[in-house]
Amino acid sequence: MVKTVLEEGWLAAPSANVDFTGVQLTTANPPSDNPPWMPAVVPGTVLATLVSNKRVPDPFYGLNNQAIMDIGDSGRGYYTFWFYTTFHSKPSPDQHVDLNFRGINYSAEVYLNGHETVLPKGMFRRHSIDVTNFLNPDGNNKLAVLVHPPDHPGTIPPQGGQGGDHEIGKDVATQYVQGWDWMAPIRDRNTGIWDEVSITVAGPVKVVDPHLVSSFFDGYKRVYLHATTDLTNRSDKAANCSLSIQVSIELEGNTVLVENLQTKQVSVPANSHVQFTFPELFFYKPNLWWPNGMGKQSLYNVEITVDVDGHGESDTWAHHFGFRKIHSEIDSATGGRLFKVNGEPIFIRGGNWILSDGLLRLSKKRYQTDIKFHADMNFNMMRCWGGGLAERPDFYHYCDIYGLLVWQEFWITGDVDGRGDPVSNPDGPLDHELFLYCARDTVKLLRNHPSLALWVGGNEQTPPDDITKALTNDLKLHPFYLKVNEPDQSKSNEETNLTAMDPSQYLDGTRVYIKGSLWEGFADSQGGFTDGPYEIQDPEDFFRDDYYKYGFNPEVGNVGMPVAATIRATMPPEGWKIPLFKKVDGGFVEEIANPIWVYHKYIPYSKPGLVHDQILLYDQPKDLDDFCLKAQLVNYIQYRALLEGWTSRMWTKYTGVLIWKTQNPWTGLRGQFYDHLYDQTAGFYGCKHAAEPIHVQLNLWTNFIEVVNTTSTDLADVAIEVSVWDLEGTCPYYEVTEKLSVPSKKTATMFEMKYPKSTNPKPVYFLLLKLYNSSDSRIISRNFYWLHLPNGDYKLLEPYRKKKIPLKLTSDISISGSTYNVRVIVKNMSKKPENNTALYKNKFVEKYDERVDFDFDSDVTKPEGGLLQKLYTRFSRVENDSRVSEVNGTEVGVAFFLNFSVHSSDKDDKKGEDTRILPVHYSDNYFSLVPGEEMAITLSFEVPKGATPRVTLHGWNFDSAHTVH
Repeated sequence: MVKTVLEEGWLAAPSANVDFTGVQLTTANPPSDNPPWMPAVVPGTVLATLVSNKRVPDPFYGLNNQAIMDIGDSGRGYYTFWFYTTFHSKPSPDQHVDLNFRGINYSAEVYLNGHETVLPKGMFRRHSIDVTNFLNPDGNNKLAVLVHPPDHPGTIPPQGGQGGDHEIGKDVATQYVQGWDWMAPIRDRNTGIWDEVSITVAGPVKVVDPHLVSSFFDGYKRVYLHATTDLTNRSDKAANCSLSIQVSIELEGNTVLVENLQTKQVSVPANSHVQFTFPELFFYKPNLWWPNGMGKQSLYNVEITVDVDGHGESDTWAHHFGFRKIHSEIDSATGGRLFKVNGEPIFIRGGNWILSDGLLRLSKKRYQTDIKFHADMNFNMMRCWGGGLAERPDFYHYCDIYGLLVWQEFWITGDVDGRGDPVSNPDGPLDHELFLYCARDTVKLLRNHPSLALWVGGNEQTPPDDITKALTNDLKLHPFYLKVNEPDQSKSNEETNLTAMDPSQYLDGTRVYIKGSLWEGFADSQGGFTDGPYEIQDPEDFFRDDYYKYGFNPEVGNVGMPVAATIRATMPPEGWKIPLFKKVDGGFVEEIANPIWVYHKYIPYSKPGLVHDQILLYDQPKDLDDFCLKAQLVNYIQYRALLEGWTSRMWTKYTGVLIWKTQNPWTGLRGQFYDHLYDQTAGFYGCKHAAEPIHVQLNLWTNFIEVVNTTSTDLADVAIEVSVWDLEGTCPYYEVTEKLSVPSKKTATMFEMKYPKSTNPKPVYFLLLKLYNSSDSRIISRNFYWLHLPNGDYKLLEPYRKKKIPLKLTSDISISGSTYNVRVIVKNMSKKPENNTALYKNKFVEKYDERVDFDFDSDVTKPEGGLLQKLYTRFSRVENDSRVSEVNGTEVGVAFFLNFSVHSSDKDDKKGEDTRILPVHYSDNYFSLVPGEEMAITLSFEVPKGATPRVTLHGWNFDSAHTVH
């Protein structure tokens, strides 16, 4: 099969402004580049096209969205648009050409060279049209598509609300588009050609929707691959076919090893289709696919080819495949749903996902960044929320690569489908058969991805009874995937199972179907609103016995203020005003945010009556930069404590937790680890540390040191180093505990942290925990805290900003095309306390890579004021160029809350330009170094054409620049 993706050269125009019919547009009267026609964003939405052409302002900037016409006020005709393009296709006489749409919202008429095809409704269904007989003889073809919005776009009540007036629930479409408590309404309700459009050319017989399934025996030593595919013969005579399946794996050095090859003969009658199931393919000890943090994501390439007698190769289908088994059950100890992958229990730590972009400007590049960010945070699951998308194959492709399990919901939410305010329609969409068709088609689209872990009927609601019954039947498990048939099953059980229908003949058969997100091992398992909470918390509360009483929380949310540069980039100056802090009863403070922040769904850092303002713990913020920096301190503490609190009771009380949510599909100000521009908050790195597979942590409620071991290997002969540092740079408490062991899959309480119960504890202090191997001093886990005494605050950190700590930065860089990889070793040059020499026997930098010595030539200049030294070395485009910078400072202490950022030297922030280069992947950020400590940080980023990158290091008591030329 030859596939051509149609993503360039599209035009669009409002249908009301086009005088020609679809037949005319695709014959004698094609459009030109002149108005009303404009370049179109495909894949994308009508609104994305209007924004791209500056016909409407950017809805995600400031209050611009309020100036854009809402479809509830304008009527559906306002956002009914023509899309037009051309393509070349001139097949041979025995070939067939298909025009494929992977997603249109909501219905459409397609015109090709004057021929009309009406597409049925539904946002989540594929369309494939055999256009062979519609093509022009010269191969030049004109395509026009008239796209209609959802039938029930609804209106937005003055008070807003969850899903507006809930009318969108009558259609099979995404529901967030009417607005939520974290999202402004999408004015066109995502109308458009929102997913891939392609032309495919094949011979007389076409391969359709193969299904790949693996079964396991003898402790995963003997594995069978099962494969079933539909074959469609579009010719007028029977086709005698050779049908082959090949399984290969790519080795190092671009070598491909074919592990299995099978060819079978099959006959397909004229103008009909058949389903063919291959005999099982046997593998002995194949490489297994594991989730992030449990092992490698081994992927095989599976290729199915059909050759037709008298024609040759007719069609080919290819997909990667991971051998893995996912099982889940309700855990008897906790009541939570317990997941196992390849027989190993996995403690779920992940997040809720809406979608990447609210205008559906989706791309492989954007998806790769999104998914890698989640893997970088050490997450192992993403929940695709029911009010968002059935996610796209590109999303799942990167989840397969980076090891993110996916919980995929169908298009039901409690707010829109029966439990909203006002009470919404409990009967779901008007067309239940359409819903089921879209669900089944979605299963066929996604089922071969190893990352896909489970199907769920809806968010905080179940689908109507008839849909639930149908999905429960359609998605029933094959016996191979029931608990009673574990891989070490007996020979008799194996023989019994092999007499059952081949698992690849099921619609899925390998993944559990749960009727709703609050049922069957999630929250209270009965559908009660027992997820959450969604706001600021006292950090120690996450560790309390009574914090959350159910085994698996599918949604727990918190704050998400981005950095100041993002606020300036996404809001006019009136949006740069920080909240007013209003004193209320009980000594609490209420934050009064400016109207732009309110519109962008800002969630406060206080909860009067329950939680004191966490930003004010660091003293009154002076301006936007100060507010956002202090917000990052809070973000880090909040999200680290959240995950550490849950992991503290791994398997004893909890089986998993999903944070609400990991990002926003627009420039929102709540519940996110990175903003819509792809700059990470400090909460990103709090999660990254808390969710590492082996982790040392402080229980903030009991004050005991704990070690978390989520791996399948016991830890033996390890040691924990505890050091406390005060604001004067001294170490008042130091202790090393050796010869420790931690069982696999356990959280072990090790010993009590005696400071600050000692004499004269400091009101604010730093705590550094290191877990390391006793044999070679290699650090396994490092965790840095800043703490205050009970009922205290962090205000002493404000004068600590003036303390200048000397730093040394040694860096090297490699450049490949536009991609830069920078490695910087940062060292706190403060004097080491002479009485604690053991503190320095383990080097944190060795955890990542060995120290490299660099030769360099440099010119040293002093900036104005003489406080800092900047060293600049001009790079040539060769690998392993290096430089050293030394930052002057005379005081001893912790270099606190250091963070890197990357900027373009060609832009000027004084002119209001956003100088940042985004996204950047950091091995760590918002980190701190005690005296004498060093750490290696790696940065990877792509530089826009013509830009010169500049890497800058900032910190609480350090502000310098490190420039790459």
